[in-house]
Amino acid sequence: MDYKPKSAEEIRRNMSAIRGTGGKTEVALRSMLHRRGLRFRKNYAKLPGRPDIVFVRARVAVFIDGDYWHARILRERGPVALEQRMKTENRDYWITKFTKRVERDDHVTSMLEEDGWTVVRLWESDVRANLEEAANLVERSVRRGPERLSTRSV
Repeated sequence: MDYKPKSAEEIRRNMSAIRGTGGKTEVALRSMLHRRGLRFRKNYAKLPGRPDIVFVRARVAVFIDGDYWHARILRERGPVALEQRMKTENRDYWITKFTKRVERDDHVTSMLEEDGWTVVRLWESDVRANLEEAANLVERSVRRGPERLSTRSV
């Protein structure tokens, strides 16, 4: 089978279909938190990084990071694993893009923590695998109040 690169129009159409907010995993977690009596704001633009779920009074910001777009492989296995995974012609572009996104995520987390926010970052696949545990982690962070707890994953 010959490899036929996608046209710019096909790539544009695929990329525009990727949701930035309101994905199934995010909605499922929000629903569970709401059923537990927790009230929050979603995609809160007043904070750096526009967290997916924000508990303003408790000062807790929750991010649900997609494994691919937020480069889980880079975080967990390092740059060599990312380079090995990238099989595309414009590999350097994507490696740079993912590296910058990881740096931006770290910067946003630092800014929020310096301002007294608790930051909870969850991997989307972990939330999907164990929604109950993810909700427990967020709920503990909210009920604990505005004290420092920074965590990643469930």
